[in-house]
Amino acid sequence: MSYFFVTTLQVFFCIALLSGVLWSRNDPPSLRPLGWTLLIGLAAGVLAGLTLRGSQPVQLLLVGTEVMVTLLFVLSFWWAGNRVRYLWQGILVFGAARHWALDPNLGGLTSTHVLNTELLLNLTAVVLAFAILCLAGVLCAMLLRRIRVLYWPFTLILLVMLWLPLSGNLLLLLMKLQVLPLAKSLLSFVAKVTNNAPAYNWMAVGLLLLLALCWLPSLLSAHRQTRATEEPIAHRLALAQRRNALRLWLVTLGCAVVVIAGQLWWDNVASQPPQLSQAIPVTLASDGSIHLPVEQLRDGKLHRFVWVADDGKAVRFFIINRYPDKLRFGVVFDACLLCGDQGYVMEGNQVICVACGVHIFIPSIGKPGGCNPVPIENWHNDEKELVIPGKELAAGVNYFSTVMTIQVTDPVDGSTLTNTSADFKYSYGGKTWFFSSEENYDRFRQTPEQFVPAELREE
Repeated sequence: MSYFFVTTLQVFFCIALLSGVLWSRNDPPSLRPLGWTLLIGLAAGVLAGLTLRGSQPVQLLLVGTEVMVTLLFVLSFWWAGNRVRYLWQGILVFGAARHWALDPNLGGLTSTHVLNTELLLNLTAVVLAFAILCLAGVLCAMLLRRIRVLYWPFTLILLVMLWLPLSGNLLLLLMKLQVLPLAKSLLSFVAKVTNNAPAYNWMAVGLLLLLALCWLPSLLSAHRQTRATEEPIAHRLALAQRRNALRLWLVTLGCAVVVIAGQLWWDNVASQPPQLSQAIPVTLASDGSIHLPVEQLRDGKLHRFVWVADDGKAVRFFIINRYPDKLRFGVVFDACLLCGDQGYVMEGNQVICVACGVHIFIPSIGKPGGCNPVPIENWHNDEKELVIPGKELAAGVNYFSTVMTIQVTDPVDGSTLTNTSADFKYSYGGKTWFFSSEENYDRFRQTPEQFVPAELREE
């Protein structure tokens, strides 16, 4: 499912159900004024979200206003006429649209300034999401009109779902402005209520399914009424009522299933980062270099390797033949100066940064700059093999955070331990040494040349 389909549902689904609540106790709205109200509210909200990104006091004023407006929204239920309800409908859509426009990824509807397939697909996803939202609002209104006992419980639950993220934003702004202290409990609450859009979507879907469940007794009653009625006209009327009740129930279930399917697909598939291919372990040869056969590397695919440094750091690198008709290798660390060590994947004939999703121009791999992977220096190749000096790989240990557990030897007493269990370590002669005790560590620091091979001694 498209990102834009799911995020649109997440932002507007609660508002769609509140719109159903708004119109469930009065006459249904006229289609034309309702349509114009929705379009104006949506356009104005998006425009406000794109332009009103001022200072924190401005944001505090906006969020505080939104909280007050939701309180007035509840109070107006006792006296609001149809014209006021149109106004409330526009305000609800305006508020949701403003938050929707704050999504930094909304500009990713297209990567170009022309009409292309990507833009059409993303716009279709957004339109489909709004169609589902409109349907959910209508279904909510129809069911609450028939199940009046659920009106206030349903309304209060929706308002709590609306107030929770607003209260989190309000507290966060107050802490940024130093009105409130940076308390751990407050920060924990803010993190839970403001970064949980999927949870609110699940809760809203649950409310819609609850309405469908509560409508089931009426559906069964209509079925029994149809079977008990024998007079032809009354039977036809009962049959029509049963069909309408069944249609309402099935459409509600179908709407919920579409939203659930979209959220499940996004949570479990679409939102997951690309998985790195298996890195092939390599070790240094006797000459202190890594030797790789060219024949295995010339196919234009991304070949990932991993070398474990003497301190246990897993140094990933990959090799790719940048041109299909000649040998022009790119030999680089599987890391970026901007995005860290999340690595790169190859999808089709595209190399993509996992962290930011940037597509890397393959002929540029091996050159520094931007989101390109960090180049490895001083490698060389001929027609048979590609050689990478070990010291050049060692220069990249700081780009990676993964530490492998390896066996190491204490240079002082010769005891064996693991790098992850050693409490003491010391860098000398271009190598990291591990110690089983503080005593050995101190002895090594005082006279390291006594315990290391001659070729590693520093002058």
